Amino acid sequence: MTLALVKLGVSLAAILALAGFAKFLGLGGDPRLADEADVRRVADMLVPGFEAVEIARDKAGIGALLRDADGRQLLIRQHGAFFAGRLLDRGVDARLDQNFLTIGTRDRTFGKVTLNLGDAAARWASGLRHLPS
Repeated sequence: MTLALVKLGVSLAAILALAGFAKFLGLGGDPRLADEADVRRVADMLVPGFEAVEIARDKAGIGALLRDADGRQLLIRQHGAFFAGRLLDRGVDARLDQNFLTIGTRDRTFGKVTLNLGDAAARWASGLRHLPS
């Protein structure tokens, strides 16, 4: 009985140590884009120097669409515990369904993302037709 309690205690301590180490490394979690400043910070990390003049953030904070003064559009999406982004071109595959805009790129590894952009979804979907090649 005592040996079983010792094993249980050691196992529990090991699990807590691993969980603490994972937290220290920043693994896991559910990152969200809380506000426009957060979106700008992530965009600058993904594409240094990208200065958005217009931003559409998903209502749940899982992604965003940004446009700069040159008309380039950047798609940001949640990727595990981090964010990934792609500059969009005419090869984009977009589908509008009321307030939801589903976007896929030529990069199959990036996958598709569905953003809830509310009333702005139709305007952003229209803007995807004017992307550079």
